[in-house]
Amino acid sequence: MTTQRTRSLGRPTLDAVAVRAGVGRGTVSRVVNGSPQVSPEARAAVQQAIAELGYVPNRAARALVTQRTDSIALVVSESGERVFTEPFFAGIVRGVSSGLLETPLQLWLAMVQSPIERERVEHHLTNQHVDGVLLLSLHDSDPLPTLLQERDLPTVLGGRPARMLQPGAQPSWFVDVDNIGGARHAVEHLAGKGRRRIAHIAGPQDMGAGVDRLTGYREAVQATGGGADPRMIAYGDFSEGSGAAGMRQLLETCPDLDGVFVASDLMAFGALRTLREAGRRVPEDVAVVGFDDAPIAQQSDPPLTTVFQPVEEMGRQMARLLVARIRGDEIPTPHILLETKLVQRASA
Repeated sequence: MTTQRTRSLGRPTLDAVAVRAGVGRGTVSRVVNGSPQVSPEARAAVQQAIAELGYVPNRAARALVTQRTDSIALVVSESGERVFTEPFFAGIVRGVSSGLLETPLQLWLAMVQSPIERERVEHHLTNQHVDGVLLLSLHDSDPLPTLLQERDLPTVLGGRPARMLQPGAQPSWFVDVDNIGGARHAVEHLAGKGRRRIAHIAGPQDMGAGVDRLTGYREAVQATGGGADPRMIAYGDFSEGSGAAGMRQLLETCPDLDGVFVASDLMAFGALRTLREAGRRVPEDVAVVGFDDAPIAQQSDPPLTTVFQPVEEMGRQMARLLVARIRGDEIPTPHILLETKLVQRASA
């Protein structure tokens, strides 16, 4: 018994795909290059023909013609341990991958923390290797944004850099969530539950999210008629351990606190552990609100009231904004700000 082979013995060509799909060669080229200027019907026909023939684009030849590599980089300025264990980063990667589905672009991921890692990544981030770069978890001291600007590589940041808050700062292309508004809602919720001594465990102050969430806390506290007492603020790095340490500090400096807004769910998880160890009941003695709505928020004891941020949508929008920059599309604004919402659970 013999079966008909659907793949030709030679390397399938664009012309062969066009014949099989019943469209012109130019239409096939637009589909392969991720152009949106193709009808859904024609795109489906071309994709089916590509699958049947086993067509694989000649990336080297295309690069010579288009001057593109069909690759983008997602560079995360954190250790591999944090990137692969903290839900925020997994959500961003899922969102970026989703945003690239209908393009020919391939994604590669790099973690940058040590000098050796930084040197290796900086060497690779050129237009000979990538068409654009997504930067995530940036600290103000990071030289990558300036370096990429000098190399004229399209770049989109995940999160507004803290340096943008300074007068005369250079504009950046970024996607972020409404950290100020989300923090304000968290504190307003605590105040609405009758809490009068509301503390804050803030994130790093060389990152936009840390600065903005502290700003939202201060604005909400001042709106209740009080002032933001420096003794009511501890600082962490978004990790569980720093949340536990920050909570211990606050219990020492402000033992009468009855509410705490924590700038990340992981830090809130650490804060809950410290409160249990100190014999403080949650929410009876101290009400706690986090920020992220990570999976651990539902698994904590008690389940954590938190501010939801659309992490996967943030990743999708980062990818779409970068693709638009690479294609030279007209973009109404270089900034995308996504809404947050409060998710109420037992901790507050």
